[in-house]
This record gives sequence, C-alpha cells and structure tokens, in this order.
Amino acid sequence: MKLSTKQEVELIKTLQARFEANKNRHKKISWVPVEEKLKAHPEKIVSLFKMEETGGEPDVVAYNNKTDTYLFYDCVSESPKGRRSLCYDRKALESRKAHKPKNTAKDMAKEIGVELLTETDYQYLQNLGCFDTKTSSWLETPIEIRKLGGAVFGDLRFGRVFIYHNGAQSYYAGRGFRGKVSI
Repeated sequence: MKLSTKQEVELIKTLQARFEANKNRHKKISWVPVEEKLKAHPEKIVSLFKMEETGGEPDVVAYNNKTDTYLFYDCVSESPKGRRSLCYDRKALESRKAHKPKNTAKDMAKEIGVELLTETDYQYLQNLGCFDTKTSSWLETPIEIRKLGGAVFGDLRFGRVFIYHNGAQSYYAGRGFRGKVSI
C-alpha cells in the first residue's frame, strides 16, 4: 500500500497535533526530529496510517538513543474499535468449530505492520494515562502459555492494571489489541 501525498500530509498533521496535545507521553522529545524520521521511512508511515484508520490513535511514547528510533503505541483510551472481536491467533481461530470471528489479533497486527504490546509495554503505557477502563487488549503471549492453549490480555479496573489469561480462541466485543511500531 502506498499513501497519497494528501493522506501522508493529513496523517502527519494528525500525529503532530496528538503529539503536542499529549506532552506527558514524551516529555523530553520534540516533534521536528520525529517528523524527519517519519518522512525518511514511508513504510512506517503506512503502518501508522493503518493504526490510525483502525482507531488506535498512535503517539510517540519513547525514544531509544542506542537505536535512534522513536516508539509509537496505540494510545486511544479504549482498545481500538476497528480491532475488536478477534481471537488471539490463527491456530485459535482454526480451533473454533462455530461462531468464528472475522480475524485474529496476530494476523491483523501483521497486516498493519505492528507488534502486539507485551506485558511490560502495557504496564509502561498505563503509566502514561488510563487506558482500557471499559475494554481489554490482547497482549503478546509467552510461548509456554500459548502452547497450553492460553493467551494473555490486560485492562485497567479499580485503578489497577490487571493481566489475565483466557483461552486464545475466545473473543469479545470489548477486547481488541494495541500495537507498537519503532521508527
């Protein structure tokens, strides 16, 4: 997929406005080098466009000095609307005999060009605000849990972050996933 110039310009304006409105997420980062990095990596702009298009509201949450990369997370208050009602992965989807969801969190993340947040990422995100107070988000699941048929997800309830487990084949209208991309 290639974005039109208009789409790219509009996305960068949206990202800049969100960046400026949420300085608490990136206190020591300025916008100009972020924009320069974006323009140098059009393939990453496509991922951010897809994150935005599915309701993720991506924003910069960190800068890595060693790799000279900016880290974007989905920062929408509730799990992205365009990425809900998904089971965890393809194996889980194929194990369902009836009432299969349209897609999986892992497959959709790959299509968008992002990785699912890990438990550590999710805890970090929750330090930047209150997310998933009414929804929940699938998280990258450790192999040993996945081998046993499970998958993990997180949410924020009662002022605390909870990490739970569920059968990977389960899906709910209020559960989606959050992604991350480094640029």
